Amino acid sequence: MPRWPGRNCCLRAHFFGVAAPLIGRSGALSASSSESFMVEQYFDLFEDVYVPGRWHLDDPIDLRGQRFEVGLFRRGEPSHIKGPLHIPLDVPGKALDFSRAGTSALVVHARVAAVLAELAPGDVELIPANVEGTREPYFLLNITHVVKCIDDETSDEVRYVTPAHGLPEQIGEYRSVIGMRIDPSKVGDAQMFRTWGWVAIIVSEAIKEALEGMGVTGMRFTEVTGPSTISAEDRARSQKLRELLETAAAAREEAWRALGSLDTEVIMPIAVGGAWPGQRQLWSVIRRETERTLLVTHGLSDSFIESLKPSVGFGLELALEVDAAVKDISKGWPPKLLDRVADEVAEHEHVREGVKAGLFSMEVSGKGMPKSLVTEEGRVAVLLGVESRSLPGHFSTPYGQVRLVTVKALLPAELEYVLEHGAQGHAELARRFAESGEEHLSRAKRRAVV
Repeated sequence: MPRWPGRNCCLRAHFFGVAAPLIGRSGALSASSSESFMVEQYFDLFEDVYVPGRWHLDDPIDLRGQRFEVGLFRRGEPSHIKGPLHIPLDVPGKALDFSRAGTSALVVHARVAAVLAELAPGDVELIPANVEGTREPYFLLNITHVVKCIDDETSDEVRYVTPAHGLPEQIGEYRSVIGMRIDPSKVGDAQMFRTWGWVAIIVSEAIKEALEGMGVTGMRFTEVTGPSTISAEDRARSQKLRELLETAAAAREEAWRALGSLDTEVIMPIAVGGAWPGQRQLWSVIRRETERTLLVTHGLSDSFIESLKPSVGFGLELALEVDAAVKDISKGWPPKLLDRVADEVAEHEHVREGVKAGLFSMEVSGKGMPKSLVTEEGRVAVLLGVESRSLPGHFSTPYGQVRLVTVKALLPAELEYVLEHGAQGHAELARRFAESGEEHLSRAKRRAVV
């Protein structure tokens, strides 16, 4: 999965086929008679994204050279694809036994595939794959078993998709599951499966122990059986907080849909913690009728997590629009730029006050940005708050009005103009951007307006 850059510290604001394993099935699954009445333990399997220097894999490519439709693997049914598939490297690095390729495909080394083929033969489909940069044998893993077994009562908290979320095909499915617990009595003989209505991969204790015993890399496990880990008081507090956050999120999503088509296929990684009001950093991608792509922050107007009182948080969200219908915008420079600007808005009150006062410019790190935008000092400048003819200045939520603040990437020459002319420079740039017909649009390739 593509990862967003780390925190930016360069702000300057302007205040103006599988071989058999060595582990036998009977030995791995055996139990003494004294254990026969014990409840089977199951574990949520995660990709370990924190392995230092690890590789990141791109979407698989089929024999015709076309990107493979990995959404097929989320259905929980055999694909009957023969392979081999090719998996390009997105970011070179340390090879892992278990990885995601692109947004959702699962890739495993042959030794992992061997264990799964032995212990969960009816639950998996293994398709040969060649990973760029290595001759080691790998397989694309398709989990062919879906089980409806999430235990709503013992899970810390569950939320559902409702008509208000604008996703009619998903109504009744889970919108969020926190502290997930499953009901083992509903699993049957499945050893590896996906949970119905929620994106999770569950494995039996036998598979977990076999893989851990081999020292596989790239995997993390969290138990999903047993009692809830939180008290009734904590559960009530968590539920209150979730209601506040989900109410705000639903109102924002309604506002986003009024601007275009909300893209639910692009996976934008969620960061937890930090200075955002709800301590969660969310993003949305909106496809516009003009073939433009709009990126917006989706949480700067959350209620503050500490107070548990309804509010609009910082009272604003940021919007950055580009003139390309990029398939996977999460891998380009625009989200990096918006991420860095959002960090500074969230972390510094004087920045927020400047933004609320009117046009406001700042510089952030230019690492990974197009050369045309980067100054000699290695920074990129932006102008916030430029009025737009196609975007509203505000939108409504049940907790109050939220300002939608545009983020416009400046060319180095335009930054020099601002530094020379101050607040008047802000206003003149905004006027010239409006004359050009691209008042808030960010483009790396264009001529300076000064």
